[in-house]
Amino acid sequence: MLRRLVPTALAMAAMLVVANASFAAQPADLDAQVQTAMQSHGVPGMAIAIVEDGKVVLAKGYGVRKLGSPERVDADTIFPTGSTGKAITTAAIAVLVDDGKLKWDDKIIDHMPWFRMYDPWVTNEMTVRDLLTHRSGLGLGAGDLMFVPSSSRSRADTVRALRYIKPATSFRSGYAYDNLLYAVAGQLIEEVSGQTWEVFVRERVLKPAGMTSSVTEQSARFANPNRAWPHARLGGRVRGLGEQRVLDERKTLGDNAAPAGGLSSSANDMAHWMLVQLGHGTWTDANGKQVKVFSEAQSQQMWTPAVLTPTPAYPGKLAPFSPKFSSYALGWSVRDYRGAKLIDHGGAVFGVQTYVVLIPERNIGITVQINAEDFQVMRAIAMELVDHYLDAPDTDWMAAFDEFANTRMQGGVAALDASAKEQGAAPGKASLPIADYAGRYKDAWYGPIDIRNEKGGLRIDFTRTPGMVGRLEHAHHDTFRAIWDDPNIEPAYVTFGLGADGKIDRVTMKAISPIADFSFDYQDLQFAPVRAD
Repeated sequence: MLRRLVPTALAMAAMLVVANASFAAQPADLDAQVQTAMQSHGVPGMAIAIVEDGKVVLAKGYGVRKLGSPERVDADTIFPTGSTGKAITTAAIAVLVDDGKLKWDDKIIDHMPWFRMYDPWVTNEMTVRDLLTHRSGLGLGAGDLMFVPSSSRSRADTVRALRYIKPATSFRSGYAYDNLLYAVAGQLIEEVSGQTWEVFVRERVLKPAGMTSSVTEQSARFANPNRAWPHARLGGRVRGLGEQRVLDERKTLGDNAAPAGGLSSSANDMAHWMLVQLGHGTWTDANGKQVKVFSEAQSQQMWTPAVLTPTPAYPGKLAPFSPKFSSYALGWSVRDYRGAKLIDHGGAVFGVQTYVVLIPERNIGITVQINAEDFQVMRAIAMELVDHYLDAPDTDWMAAFDEFANTRMQGGVAALDASAKEQGAAPGKASLPIADYAGRYKDAWYGPIDIRNEKGGLRIDFTRTPGMVGRLEHAHHDTFRAIWDDPNIEPAYVTFGLGADGKIDRVTMKAISPIADFSFDYQDLQFAPVRAD
């Protein structure tokens, strides 16, 4: 694919606009706030983009791309954008709707006859809109282990596995966030357009939007020297505690899940994206030309709520963040804040996070990206900016989000302690000799895993997830702990179930940490032994 490793004339023009802007500028102390927050929380790098009234107010980088390296983050440094890219996939479908090749309420099987859900009735009723709104009946994060932290599967193979995932609720009865159906949306784009999601998005969304440094392929991200590296705290009792460390950037997300969260983009490009969104599909380039990416009619569809989402009453200092209404539209969340409507979405892949928020009535857009998992820094900076542009009362958002994050971590550690105490009271012996637990097992949607007896110890290998291998340590009775060689992968309990004949007839799993990321959906797996013919 063609890549631009230096600023284009368009990007340079945008930077000149920023340098000479005299309209409603960002807070005078923004740089100092960002530097203080990053230093106090150990965040290596950050990028911020702000747009207002069709103009770029700010596109700027802070800190370093990688701990231990001197290269600085700038406005063209690309970060994985995680689930904020769901809006890009939605925009690609909007382009196909404008082209007359799709309708939002078309049934998927009319375009992909081989598509199947677990329930045949749902298969026949599932629409394009359903793919994008988290109301399918799938459980939270269902199927994510097919592409987290990486995968050897093709996208089509991933979609075919969907038919084996049992629903958690009835169809369209409620909201449960998923990534898998956005992978289906990516496959749908290929079936309808004849181009892969990667190519179609690049040619029909990114290029028209002036997003010249954004990439859809992981390989293109790795080839760009101006990229942010992922970082996380993995040395503590739960993820989020311990020293910041650099992660393996090639083990953060499988290519098969790119339509759900595989886009990488820069502050300059995210500014362009927000201009397109606030312009209802159209933006003005550096030459004053109006460029349409998708129609205003499709823009309205994207921002129209389709399903209600929870309205949590956040505790303590975070209470002002609590919404009175909250919903999900097409690739965007829609909620209220201090009487204003916010169109927003967060995104994360391991070690990198992004948050995008639009305030349509003020024609404001804000993006904050960090190459770490300290979400409280990203969200606090974003909310400080939102308050600035809403002329809201001062709130110490850093203190509020710190309190929330600390409570979450402490709760996770306390739950681990309680679990360890319970297990220690009656550890129990394994029912079988260690060698008898070894074998090949298969789950209907994930596929096979291997458990091997090596030198008197058990090793587990998730064969379709490169690098997802580790040792099994006995915990109690027929439950073992999977401790992965890669510390980026959440440890899990592995429980062997015995049949009436005393032999293993099933294997189930669950995350050890009570605050593990929902994409480690171990609880949805049920492996059965693969018998030798």
